[in-house]
Amino acid sequence: MPTRITHLLMERKDNLLQIWMEGQLSELSLRLDRMTSQDLYRQSKEFVDAFVRAIAAGNVEDISRGEWEPIRRMLAQISVTRTHQGFSPTETANYVFSLKEALIRLVQGEVNSQMDIFVQEFLPLSRTLDKLGLLTFESYTRAREEIISRQQQEMLELSTPVIRVWDGILALPLIGTLDSGRTQVIMENLLRGIQETNSDVAILDISGVPTVDTLVAQHIMKTVSAARLMGAECIISGIRPEIAQTIVQLGVDLSMVKTRASLAGALRLAYEMRRLIVVPAK
Repeated sequence: MPTRITHLLMERKDNLLQIWMEGQLSELSLRLDRMTSQDLYRQSKEFVDAFVRAIAAGNVEDISRGEWEPIRRMLAQISVTRTHQGFSPTETANYVFSLKEALIRLVQGEVNSQMDIFVQEFLPLSRTLDKLGLLTFESYTRAREEIISRQQQEMLELSTPVIRVWDGILALPLIGTLDSGRTQVIMENLLRGIQETNSDVAILDISGVPTVDTLVAQHIMKTVSAARLMGAECIISGIRPEIAQTIVQLGVDLSMVKTRASLAGALRLAYEMRRLIVVPAK
């Protein structure tokens, strides 16, 4: 059954929206450079309307039930939007928490002299806003993690370019530390490049790889094996003296792989494998 405060919110939700907007616009931390006051008003009005409809259904505290689904969906969308707009997780969660202060200002004149009503009716509503604020924080965190993951994937793609050196010859310069995630991207990009260009020689240049351990060596060998299954022979170039010593100490067998100390040496070998001759210009 709707409570006294519920009836009050249904009758005066426009007043609640006005008080909430005044409170938000007076906040020094509100960054209107990222969001216009018109967009904030539209967003806040939609939230107040949905919030009042949800509590009018008689369920104040269980936000997992169906009447709160529009609110949960709205907060998830707000979190995603504010993530892209550059708001912090605290600012995003405070958007919901600030509604509590507006509610207090609205109802204090009605129940100030009746603490039993305040305890019985307002405190459950306050706990619900706390839950919604935490839900907003969690939604923001998930949205930001998805953005970071997508950006990392894009950076991995950009950091492992497959270069077509000549007909039938590809080069893949590797720079930076190699881990399992990046080596998987390297393998996928190389195999895709072999298929798209119908190449039969691929150069993996590790000049820019700072260290080679057992795991990195295993990943490189898996890439070489996968390329062979595609009909391409790999040449590993850029093996510096310290890396050569490390590979020997680790007991990694590269006897079945063509290696060269420099990219120039690998290119020379690749031309020979393709029966190409570089003739100086006259």
